[in-house]
Formats: sequence, structure tokens, C-alpha cells
Amino acid sequence: MSFKAIFALVSLAVAASAAPPRQVECSAGRVVSNAACCQWFDVLDDIQENLFDGSECGEDAHESLRLTFHDAIGFSPMLFREGKFGGGGADGSIMAFAQIETAFHANIGVDEIVEEQRPFALKHQVSFGDFIQFAGAVGVSNCAGGPRLQFLAGRSNISQPSPDLLVPEPSDLTDTIFARMGDAGFSPNEIVDLLASHSVAAQDKVDPTIPGTPFDSTPSSFDAQFFVETLLKGVLFPGNGSNVGEVLSPLKGEFRLFSDNEIARDPRTACEWQSFITDHDSMVTKFETVMVKLATLGHNPLDLIDCSEVIPVPKAVTLPPAILPAGKSLGDIQAACAATPFPRLGTAPGPATTIAPVPPA
Repeated sequence: MSFKAIFALVSLAVAASAAPPRQVECSAGRVVSNAACCQWFDVLDDIQENLFDGSECGEDAHESLRLTFHDAIGFSPMLFREGKFGGGGADGSIMAFAQIETAFHANIGVDEIVEEQRPFALKHQVSFGDFIQFAGAVGVSNCAGGPRLQFLAGRSNISQPSPDLLVPEPSDLTDTIFARMGDAGFSPNEIVDLLASHSVAAQDKVDPTIPGTPFDSTPSSFDAQFFVETLLKGVLFPGNGSNVGEVLSPLKGEFRLFSDNEIARDPRTACEWQSFITDHDSMVTKFETVMVKLATLGHNPLDLIDCSEVIPVPKAVTLPPAILPAGKSLGDIQAACAATPFPRLGTAPGPATTIAPVPPA
């Protein structure tokens, strides 16, 4: 082959590699890189209006994000090594076999969001596993300061019921949680990264007498306030007393899980916990990264189609820095990170902070 011919082939190869990815036009003039992603715009429009009440960061958004974890964490390489079925991970089995999996003690309360989501998955003829991860990503994108999660489509709708006892419980000791999550492939610090989701969370079933009790004072913002307030000394219960999985809370109307309380103060995770108080960008980035791992448990990501373009870009907001709630001081903080001094924080003005419950969906 002549030098000119070789040069021409090389030039074509360089031009091809430099060419922008081919765009496919979907409904309403929206574009994606893969035509298989177009259907997800229709799903997006439907759930933003009819599941998330007009793109709100409300209870259904919180519960949808929670469901991504409860479905995916049903995955145990240790059980597979023992010759047992270890679960399919993020495969939608919690929706396909809801009568079995929502009866597991650790899954108490997820039956409501499973049944709310199911009609949407059936209507749009997408797999349960895909829909659960999609809805979680869309829901959290509605929260102020929230992340934009990766979304990969193409999970099969064929699954088996997950084994019981794979979802950590709020009453579990840190060693138990670290061991279970470690089996699924997560380090202690990655558990903290996942717990950024609790910044937009509330409880309904640990104490069913006070549903919608948030874990921090800003339940519609994906911010660092949760990481501050979990380190405050507990002084009261928001309901009528202690429940299994609950410990004293620092603020009237706020709920604290035993597991959050312990992980925040464990020497293996305390510094990661404290670091998020003054670094919102790191909290969001690490949450996005660890959710990539969670959402693909039980799958080879190379077998899936990247449809992340469909996930809304969270609105640009400037969140205020984390502060001490009104009526609290640094003396109320139970700092546990030995390597780094606790940051200096301002204090909210006014009378002692009281937190209202999250309105029901």
C-alpha cells in the first residue's frame, strides 16, 4: 500500500475518532446518543407530573431514593460462595416479588412506594429494575443541591426473590452493618457516602405514631445539615418514647436512627462524616460515585445502555453553609474525628429550632 493510501486511512480514522457522538432526536425535540433512551423521556414526563407532584422533592422522591437501596443491596457474594443464591442486586425483585420482599422486617414501609411505582413501569413497559433506579435518580434531582445520578438501562425483568437479612436495619451495630455492606462491596467510608441520602429522608415506620419525621432540619435540601445535626447531643424523643432503632434526638420534631448515631461516632467513619460538613461538593460527588456501584450491583455495566442524558440537571442553587441550629452551641457537638478539628460553624438566630414533619404524598 502506498504512503498516500496509508496517510488517507489514518486521516479517516482520526476524523472518525474526533467526530462528535451521533445524536438521536426524541419527542419534543430532545436528543440522546442512543435511540433506546428515547422512551425514558416519556417516563420522565409522566413521573415528574404524576409521581413527584410536579417535580417536587417530597415524600415520594425520598421514598424512591430509598427504594433504590432496598432493591439493590439484596446481593451477597458470600452466599454465592457458599453455593446459595445471593440475590440479583439491582434487578427489581423487590417489585416483582413484593409480597415476599416487602414482608422482610428491614423492608417495612417500602411496600407503599413499590405499589405507587409499579403502574408506571407496567404502563411504559420497562423493567422493574430499570424503573426503580430511574425513579430514584429523577427524584433526587428535584432536591435543592442534589446530585445528577448516572442511569444505565437494559436490566432484565427476569429475577428471583432476594434472600432475607441482606438489608441493614437501623438497630444494627456498626460492625454488623460494615460486614453486610462489605460483603456487597462497600467500604465503611462508602457507607457514609451513601448516607448522604438521609439529608432528604424521613421516617414513617420506626415510630409509626409520628410519620414523616425528618432526620434533619432541611429535608428538601441535599445539604450538610444532616451531618452536623447527627453529631449533636441527643436530648429528647420526637414521639412518645424510644423505639427499636431510635435514639435521642437533639431537636424537637427531628428523628435520629441508632445506626446513623453510631456510624457518625465510629472511629472508622467519623472523619468521612465530619468532612462533609464543610464540603458540599465532595458530598455530592462521592454520593454520585457510590450510587454508580449500588445501581449496578449484580450486573455488568458494559451490558447496559447509558441513558444518563435523560436525568434532569438539578437546579443551580447556592446553599447556605451548614450551621448549628438555634439554641445549640459547639458544646453540644460530640465530635469523633481525632485527625481533624471540628470546623467552626455559625449559629442560627432565634428561639430553639423546631422541625415540622414532611407532608404526606
